[in-house]
Amino acid sequence: MITARGLTKRYGDTTAVAAVDFAVRPGSVTGFLGPNGAGKSTTMRMILGLDRPTAGTVTVNGRAYQDHPAPLHEVGALLEAKAIHGGRTAYNHLLWLAKSNGIPRRRVDEVIGMVGLDNVARKRSGGFSLGMGQRLGIAAALLGDPGVLLFDEPVNGLDPEGIRWIRTLIRSLAAEGRTVFVSSHLMSEMALTADHLLVIGRGQILADTDMNDFIARNSSAYVHVRSPHGTQLAHQLATRGWRVEPAEDGALAVYGTSAEQVGDVAGSNGLHVHELRSVHASLEEAFMRLTADSVDYHAGVPELPDVAITTDFHANRTPAGV
Repeated sequence: MITARGLTKRYGDTTAVAAVDFAVRPGSVTGFLGPNGAGKSTTMRMILGLDRPTAGTVTVNGRAYQDHPAPLHEVGALLEAKAIHGGRTAYNHLLWLAKSNGIPRRRVDEVIGMVGLDNVARKRSGGFSLGMGQRLGIAAALLGDPGVLLFDEPVNGLDPEGIRWIRTLIRSLAAEGRTVFVSSHLMSEMALTADHLLVIGRGQILADTDMNDFIARNSSAYVHVRSPHGTQLAHQLATRGWRVEPAEDGALAVYGTSAEQVGDVAGSNGLHVHELRSVHASLEEAFMRLTADSVDYHAGVPELPDVAITTDFHANRTPAGV
């Protein structure tokens, strides 16, 4: 378990992490999200004793990382996959780590097999691709069979098979009762991997919650319906207190109800429906809404079509094809 209390890090007049409190518990995957410069890397470095807190504490299983007599047996971490001696082979890199932490040589062979580097184990790591370097970094994190694991951008450089593999590995490690803390900018992958979320912005914790609860609170799902009787259907839906907005291709977006209820209204009024589906909220949408005020640099991005069309809707407008 990872526990932070009043954890603070300042660099001169700049506060990177501002008196945060959180706990990363065993048995589930905790995702760590935040915009660039939010304090994610600084927080992870303080957990690992690589940066000293200005104030507050952070412990791993009740102790500061540096106070553990055999750190690799307690915590495994992937922060910077290419931070290895390029002249060493993958095998010798892991063997050096094993010997310095009292880990038997057979464990080196085990983790090499686990990450799929058997065919290149005797090659110098300096020639590794980014994906191969990631696998070697993951092997190093697993070397001591630790109960706590930290991964920073673990899928970086991996091909689709590798991404699926690391996702399955991370979830299986949590299922074994380990504490797994994962930082990533890849929202689609985090949505498939994490059970719990910590969201940080400008050095402060913005959310500490279950994945599904986070999405539900910070985004909106709706029902997408397309009908040749769009105007009549929109009127019938609006009279029930549901918010109705136009969507692409003359369809309607209906908020505050279910697809079943929309279908019932259409059927009871004799209105044909050509398309009816629920559109679920996404982690990306929820994250963008929550952290909008925590982003330092905003690039110009064109609006999505379904956002622009909402400004043109009139209740008496007849969709094409009526």
